[in-house]
Amino acid sequence: MGRAHVSTHESVGGRFRLVEVLHRETNRVCWYADDIRSGRPCLVTRTGLPEDTSDDTARRVLSRVLRTTESVDRLAPGRVATVVEAFDEDGALWTVTAWIDGIPLGQLLAEQGTVNPVRAARIGLELLDVLDAAHAQGVTHGELSPGQVFVRDTGPVVVTGYGLVGATLAPRLTAPSYASPEQARDERVGPAADLWALGALLYTMVEGRPPFRDRGRPEATLRGVDRLPLRSPVRAGPLTRVVQGLLRKDARERLTRQVAREALTRVLSEEPGAGAVAEAGRPRLRGVGFAVVRRAGRRWSRRTTVLGTALAVVVVTVAVLAATRSLPGDGPSAAGSPAAPPAATSAPPSAPAAPPSPGGTPEGGDRDPAAPPTSPSTPPGRAEPSPSGTGRLPEGFRVLRAPEGFSVALPAGWERVSTTPGAEGSYRATFGADDDPRTLAVTYSERVGPDPVAVWRDDVEPGLKRTAGYQRIGAIRALTYQGRKAADMEWYATVDGTRVRTLGRGVLLSGGRGFSLRWTTPAADWEGPAEEEALRTVLRTFRPGTD
Repeated sequence: MGRAHVSTHESVGGRFRLVEVLHRETNRVCWYADDIRSGRPCLVTRTGLPEDTSDDTARRVLSRVLRTTESVDRLAPGRVATVVEAFDEDGALWTVTAWIDGIPLGQLLAEQGTVNPVRAARIGLELLDVLDAAHAQGVTHGELSPGQVFVRDTGPVVVTGYGLVGATLAPRLTAPSYASPEQARDERVGPAADLWALGALLYTMVEGRPPFRDRGRPEATLRGVDRLPLRSPVRAGPLTRVVQGLLRKDARERLTRQVAREALTRVLSEEPGAGAVAEAGRPRLRGVGFAVVRRAGRRWSRRTTVLGTALAVVVVTVAVLAATRSLPGDGPSAAGSPAAPPAATSAPPSAPAAPPSPGGTPEGGDRDPAAPPTSPSTPPGRAEPSPSGTGRLPEGFRVLRAPEGFSVALPAGWERVSTTPGAEGSYRATFGADDDPRTLAVTYSERVGPDPVAVWRDDVEPGLKRTAGYQRIGAIRALTYQGRKAADMEWYATVDGTRVRTLGRGVLLSGGRGFSLRWTTPAADWEGPAEEEALRTVLRTFRPGTD
């Protein structure tokens, strides 16, 4: 199918610079990219077209993708990726979507392995919301796969890839492992194909592999989907019957959307401890500690630098020591048992942190992880982060791409203040500006421990307690950040006579690697609108390298 290979750091469409591969599937590659004209980040996806695709057919495909995506977006606002441009280049279809605050489900599974049935049911219900809206208007997706579903830290999933099905004579353009049997037979495709794909996604989430493996060539994979029996799920638990019902070869026998919805809802409501299990099934940081670096405008002193560097060495060291602990299993109890309950979103400013109520925010009650955690000094009603997918940066911010392999949007004029290497490939990079009292410290480690709450509490906090004026704010929180395991701790300290406030966040990557962020600002300025927007922007735009 696809004829061209495109590497990163090249430009396509005359304006989009490919920066980093985000996800690969059969005949489909998605990149993080920069819009050279606007300077905004975006996602660029290359879908290979069949070899015999004519120029007229390619133009019809482009028109269909734009038209269908716009139509479904009106039916399910904010749930479908906004396509800002589509073009034909090098024998492939290129689609450019606005930035999505999340990662593909396929990448999440590659790093995490599986999710528990309750978490899978929740994602399934979010997908059904989109399918219900589209099917009610006669629109079939037809290309659903783990690469077309973006899991976000806050809010429901976002779906990409609308408009591809039926655009060419090919039975399935991308990810044939998730094709329905009728697609494999090149028959007429309807909403039942999306329900099959939903079943295949649920199967993959709980089993860690698709129901029908990729055989290297699309035609061979499609034959397997059509002719081979379904491998019975062994880890699906309460999802077993709904998965099997959605993966019936005969489309007429498949579960309907309504029956599937009732079954998935029942998993959430009837599973013992569903709220706790759902929270346990969410990704959590496996213990990333990171360096202490603070600056208070022009009061930045050599003494402060030495103190930050010394404590950084201590923190990196304890993070490495924590990594020697054995990793827990993937089960809910292993993932969730060490974690302190997240702060309740509805608690008044004077109330202590409390566990989430069963009817709280999605994903087990976590508040918005793109905003600082609620604390006694944090007023209610903080502004919400920018809607997912807008890709817009506040005025005065620019994306900085560090050679170490991460990117983040920072205020204009900010630059690297220092870089401190640590043990076993770890490092700390600090960013700021001479006329700005705020700083951001980014730390990377090749080895991280299994429990974020324990690392902050037992390994990092003892060192912080030796700093002047240290006072932790609220509880240490385990949460999900960009679909990955993460944890937050927030505290006060005194640096050169100035009281500062810091939010620390760590995020686990695959292979035992981890990044962590530390945003520090004068405490008196913390609750100002500009400070809130700056912190939201940093957390929203940070992208760790995955090479």
